[in-house]
Amino acid sequence: MHDKLFRTLQATVLTTLLVLGAGWQSPLAARTPDHGYAAMPRQQQQLVDDLEQRTFEWFWQSANPKTGLVPDSYPGHSFSSIAAVGFGLTAYGVGAERGYITREQAIERTLATLRFFRHAPQNDSEDDAAGYHGFYYHFLDMQTGKRAMRSVELSSVDTTLLLGGVLFAESYYDRDTPQEKEIRQLADAIYRDVDWTWMQPRKPLISMGWTPGGKFIPADWKGYDEGMLVYILALGSPTHPVEPDAWAAWLSTNPRTWGKFYGQTFLNFAPLFGHQYTEVWVDFRGIRDAWSREHDLDYFENSRRATYAQRAYAIANSGGWTGYGANMWGLTASNGPGDFVVKSATGEHHFDGYTARGAGLDYISDDGTIAPTAAGGSIAFAPEIVIPALQEMKRRYGMSIYNRYGFVDAFNPSFHAKTELRTGKLVPELGWVDTLQLGIDQGPIVLMIENWRSDFVWKVMKKNPYMRKGLERAGFSGSWLGAETPTK
Repeated sequence: MHDKLFRTLQATVLTTLLVLGAGWQSPLAARTPDHGYAAMPRQQQQLVDDLEQRTFEWFWQSANPKTGLVPDSYPGHSFSSIAAVGFGLTAYGVGAERGYITREQAIERTLATLRFFRHAPQNDSEDDAAGYHGFYYHFLDMQTGKRAMRSVELSSVDTTLLLGGVLFAESYYDRDTPQEKEIRQLADAIYRDVDWTWMQPRKPLISMGWTPGGKFIPADWKGYDEGMLVYILALGSPTHPVEPDAWAAWLSTNPRTWGKFYGQTFLNFAPLFGHQYTEVWVDFRGIRDAWSREHDLDYFENSRRATYAQRAYAIANSGGWTGYGANMWGLTASNGPGDFVVKSATGEHHFDGYTARGAGLDYISDDGTIAPTAAGGSIAFAPEIVIPALQEMKRRYGMSIYNRYGFVDAFNPSFHAKTELRTGKLVPELGWVDTLQLGIDQGPIVLMIENWRSDFVWKVMKKNPYMRKGLERAGFSGSWLGAETPTK
């Protein structure tokens, strides 16, 4: 008890020193030079420091310490998002390295999480399971850990994002202690249990999910999107791997979205989360598959171009939305004001609630709602345009959109209708502002900040044999993977 109290007080003191800018250096910072960070003005350094720590604190404070379940949204009551758990498991390693928490605290929380998922009920019932065939339901009840509601699917992509954190834990906790050995054993078992081939009712593609009532969802992961990580982990499985032709099938619709958009030629996916999620865990710099070799770029460069294209789209501001500009941009899946049609002197405008906003050749969905994670989660791709954008958002609207846990999920300076809102609030002279943060939007912010600063998550994942095998079986080679013939 005294030891736990001491560790808590120690972490609190270190946190206070960092926030006050007292010059304290984290263990990670002491060992690894920050890429570009050292050359930034002190004001920008403080912004990055503060945002990274506050966003980490969202995961640390919101999770159920007994089960490790992380809520979909917080503050307030919410079910758990298994994808948010994956981001959280990875964030705990960042917290330990940066000194926000001790390694012992990170181990304790990680063990609680992995023990829960390893032993959670897996069966085909409607209400008495957390998952089936190694996959897990998209949303779980924060208290019982079972399927949150009957409308929730057994999700292949959300399970994959959970596994990103599980495999991170397996490779990060590498010390020869009973607790860290248990972490590795649990993580390995959770990953090995996933039956990827079962989720292929229409081989070689992988289905988006399954429900006890409706069975397999009729849609498959196909074309450049967040499904990239689904196929990499399915290819890397030591127990139930899919065949390499699954990767080719996933890529087959790419010609439709390859092209020029707002000055950049790249493989388009309108919301920026599709460029961020896989790259939280995979360093694509210098490694290429058959498609990227043919187009003479890697997927990291592709995401950099997507980030620049979104900024250019906001500068052009063809929709006439309030506030858009060189340092005020960012469309991705996020909360919004709600499903409203508002008439004004400039015409009729439709506003959405939660939706996958974005701008690309594939589609444009834009109602003036800006999500800070769209820029923040792209910091590793283009820090030179992301950091000024985050700085401007905080300078202009910080009193209303920046709080204990960093940026709120989204805000809309174009929405001023006085009506009953499902979420968020109206702020005079600003517009609609969310009052929540979402785990799947917080994750890319904290983890991509750390990847930009130190390559930390990427370095850990390069050690993971399953991630490497999945990439090699997808046809990737070069750089840190080496130039060997891909494993078949």
